[in-house]
Amino acid sequence: MAKEIERKFLVKHEGWRAEAGPGAAMRQGYLAAMDDRTVRIRLIDGESARLTIKIGTGMLTRDEFEYAVPLGDGEELIASAIGTVIAKTRYRVQGETHVWEVDVFEEPYAGLIVAEVEMRTETDDPVLPDWIGEEVTDDRRYSNFALATQTHKQRPDLTADGR
Repeated sequence: MAKEIERKFLVKHEGWRAEAGPGAAMRQGYLAAMDDRTVRIRLIDGESARLTIKIGTGMLTRDEFEYAVPLGDGEELIASAIGTVIAKTRYRVQGETHVWEVDVFEEPYAGLIVAEVEMRTETDDPVLPDWIGEEVTDDRRYSNFALATQTHKQRPDLTADGR
């Protein structure tokens, strides 16, 4: 069983782009959810698909199981996702001590940019680049599951700059 330990932050400016690798276009949807677990399908660059099961109520640490699935199966599964299929582009940025994943969301969340950093332990203390803003690890509104399942009327302004 793999543990996912990650912190999540809003991005306050575009300084990360100068250090970013090429982006990967992602579409992801949720197939099932309970209070303490989710099942997600993700399509990457229209070329591959991954099925992920996350278990745990904490936002910092959860059990995570991830498997490659045939692209055709992934496309079929995403068609039956609950809520909204999230579209975003993910960039990897090498920080001073850790690799950061920066997600730039498309509609209905255009303007939302979130950075995540995976850690080996909960006590890891990654050096925060200057483009990192408010930490939102424990704010469930920023979980991809919440973004996918909120109705339009429930969607708060989630961007760092108020757009």
